Amino acid sequence: MRLDEYLEYEVDEAAERRRLAEEKNYEILDHLEQFESRFDAQVSGDSLVGSVSPSIFVGRTNYPSVSTGILSPVGHEEQAEQFETSAQWYEEGVQISDVFERRTSLLNSNRTGVDVDVHDAWDGFTGVQREIAIADRPVSVEVGLGGKPDIGYDVSRDDVATPVGPRATAETADLTENPHVPRVVEKTLEDDDWQAQGAMNYLYRRGFDVYDINTILSAGALGQAKNRKLVPTRWSITAVDDTVGKYLRGTLRGTQSIDNVQVWHNEYLGNSFWVILAPGKWEYELVEMKAPGSIWNPDPTAGTYLGSAHEGFDGRTGYVEETAGAYYAARLGVLEQFSEIGRQGKALVLRHVSDDYWGPVGVWQVREAVRHAFEGEHGTAESFGAAVKNVSQHLPVSAGQLRRKSTMHSGLQSSLLEF
Repeated sequence: MRLDEYLEYEVDEAAERRRLAEEKNYEILDHLEQFESRFDAQVSGDSLVGSVSPSIFVGRTNYPSVSTGILSPVGHEEQAEQFETSAQWYEEGVQISDVFERRTSLLNSNRTGVDVDVHDAWDGFTGVQREIAIADRPVSVEVGLGGKPDIGYDVSRDDVATPVGPRATAETADLTENPHVPRVVEKTLEDDDWQAQGAMNYLYRRGFDVYDINTILSAGALGQAKNRKLVPTRWSITAVDDTVGKYLRGTLRGTQSIDNVQVWHNEYLGNSFWVILAPGKWEYELVEMKAPGSIWNPDPTAGTYLGSAHEGFDGRTGYVEETAGAYYAARLGVLEQFSEIGRQGKALVLRHVSDDYWGPVGVWQVREAVRHAFEGEHGTAESFGAAVKNVSQHLPVSAGQLRRKSTMHSGLQSSLLEF
């Protein structure tokens, strides 16, 4: 399909998105009150809570002495799997309000001042937490609390993780069943000399998605035994995206290039993604455009915020600052597409964060939106420059602004016209 036909094929739903954003679904405050009622119904006289835990949380404040928690959906035990962040959330079509409702249904039974050095310890509260993390299904637990939970939720604009709900201090924690641990996970644990990067890539090759791997990494269950540490959830998410991305990039070396310029598009949760693939050796860039008045750029008079990060054939060193975890999440989606077709190429991802994105839900939505951008129809163009020119008409910035910010747009056009 030619690019002009593809752009006409895309349906503009901006008005509907604006309406939903204006509503903002602040019913979440009522939901928190409902949680308190469910909590009171579930707790026995000695503040003992029995539930099913699908996941854990490790904070990053005061690292290497951190807060660690067991997450359990009080009153929704039969649906525990739905409360764990996964690729399935996109398949379900969850909305921003759904994410907040699920996260604020999770009791975070936590302890503070926990040393991140865990080595091979599997006892006490940390041991229970690690058992939950390596299991392949939610685990029944019983938690003794030191008081009623703090009814609120923990969320920040720069976080790549989803919001964390009500918190309560955990005095004790016990498993009430034996967790089922996949054999491949046991294998990574049994090898005391297996470095974390190799173990992560092994799990990915064996069919584990990055969501499962980052939970296992966060619990300090990967890496050489003497070096195993709890990893803050935010850090583990980006670490796994980066590590698996580098692995996939390595598998593409020597493969043939794609032979035409392709434009793919997807929209989800007030975010619009344009992915332009072009012939050549691997090169990648993410350019983010954040609308004024959005959660990420709250001043309505500030103009559209532009951020970008880029890498060439050999990758990059150092953490990406301007686009943070979104850079690695979007890159993973692109690399998985190239791996699927057995080709390599250059990729420019343009992300427009509209003011419909009224609450941060986590970087998973970037990963899944880019992954699913490669479904269905796509457009083709005669050159990279022509593709960017046409797509820029659907962006909140001018072609000139984009060229000045984008390394690929300013440097690739002439070489692709000669291709």
